[in-house]
Amino acid sequence: MDFDRVNKIIKKTENTLNEAVDFSENEELFVGVDLGTAYIVLVVVNGKKEPIACEMEFAQVLRDGLVVDYIGALNIVKKLKEKLEKRLGVELYKAAIAVPPGTSKGDTKTHKYVVEGAGMEVVKILDEPTAANAVLQINDGVIVDIGGGTTGISILENEKVVHTADEATGGTHLSLVIAGNYKVKFEEAEKIKMNKTRQSELLPIVRPVIQKVSTIIKNNIKDYNVDQIYLIGGTCCFEGIEEIVEKETGIKTRKPSNPFLVTPLGIAMNCCV
Repeated sequence: MDFDRVNKIIKKTENTLNEAVDFSENEELFVGVDLGTAYIVLVVVNGKKEPIACEMEFAQVLRDGLVVDYIGALNIVKKLKEKLEKRLGVELYKAAIAVPPGTSKGDTKTHKYVVEGAGMEVVKILDEPTAANAVLQINDGVIVDIGGGTTGISILENEKVVHTADEATGGTHLSLVIAGNYKVKFEEAEKIKMNKTRQSELLPIVRPVIQKVSTIIKNNIKDYNVDQIYLIGGTCCFEGIEEIVEKETGIKTRKPSNPFLVTPLGIAMNCCV
């Protein structure tokens, strides 16, 4: 995998949080909607799969990758869509969504209804790690998407997905451990966790959770020939997580400069396939 290429396009996506990229008047735009446990993210790309604009908002309307507050999710997606349309000066019609591997048809439909209720046609539905590979473009290895509520795994061989899994361990569990250790509310623990200057201090506290994630990975790859682990998802922004996973699994583990935006961008890129 070409990390320079991946980091450049992720950086371009980061930049569109503040300023949209110019596009031609008649150019069709596509939206990737990432309904996450901690954040809802909308990324807009053009027909060349280049990032044009991005909006996000902290949200607790999903639990373990499943929508538990439909109205709350709908209102946030509507608001983010309206903000993007105001910035871009166009209406957004087409969207793609992604769900954790193994999500039931019923729960997948709920994700779809949220986006349709916000006024967009859902033209593509896929699992999160597979969506992310539109950005990573790996041929062989395992993509591990550690989000707020779950750890999603997608094993690829010769560019084909041969195994997917999803288990309920993620960033929420890190925050709960931090909240218990410092005797603070969950919301305060979330802020502490995201403070880069404190993450070396927090690493010993959250290590057991990361070790559990490593065990999930080991159990899912034991029957496959895997020599590279690629970490994505918001929880992977935590400094040092890749070193623990590599030590526990014994397999070389890498992550992009900003793992958080890989999946939302990948969802959007899949929308215009």
